[in-house]
Amino acid sequence: MKSQMYEFTTKTIVRMHKITIILPALFFLSITNSCNKEIKAEKGGIDLISNVYFDASKGLDKMQNFHLSRINYSGETLVELVPDLTFPEITNEIYYIKDSLCYSLGKENSRSIVLSEISKKQKPFLVEKKKEGGLFSKEWIPNYLHRKNISDTVLFNKKYKRFEVNSAKSFSRFYIYPTDTILPYSIYKHAEIDYAGRLERIDSYNKEKDVFVTLQLLPRKNWDEEAKEIFEFNEFVKKKK
Repeated sequence: MKSQMYEFTTKTIVRMHKITIILPALFFLSITNSCNKEIKAEKGGIDLISNVYFDASKGLDKMQNFHLSRINYSGETLVELVPDLTFPEITNEIYYIKDSLCYSLGKENSRSIVLSEISKKQKPFLVEKKKEGGLFSKEWIPNYLHRKNISDTVLFNKKYKRFEVNSAKSFSRFYIYPTDTILPYSIYKHAEIDYAGRLERIDSYNKEKDVFVTLQLLPRKNWDEEAKEIFEFNEFVKKKK
């Protein structure tokens, strides 16, 4: 039995009010053959959403929302749409990700691209080298071994397990939704294994900069329209061969 795991991080840098905020979440793209009783999601998507609150100790009025990434998957093939942080309705880049390799599809005229041909004609780069959207890393949660389990809670009609990590510079709280359904990616896989679920939310407070950041992983059943056209066109081409 073999398994491959590729890890990626969304370290999106937001410049605002002359402050640089580095969103702290790590993501893992995992492609596995598992003997466990897990249900692999065959198709769907995920939105990565962040709210950044400046001068948080003075209130939550100075806030900005960022749509970091729209990841769509069909089996183990990912099409990632990277929105413009200022105008999220605009797509800055589209990536095709397969195994540990990444291909740029640009942002226009990509709906009729044959993915199998792209992999033959375009020189790929490792997902660890990607600089926007989901960026890949092999780091663990800082101070994870010193975490503290706290009581379960209910958010948006879903019950979450929780733990928190405190340090001199930051405080973070993690929300894990118990589920047997696995996606072709996950947040902090090591924590998800320990808590038997999917990490769907991280709340972090930077004590030095007085900035509070929430990061949400929002799974969905449907593809984005752009990704839907890419996947359906490639399925059409595959059936014609």
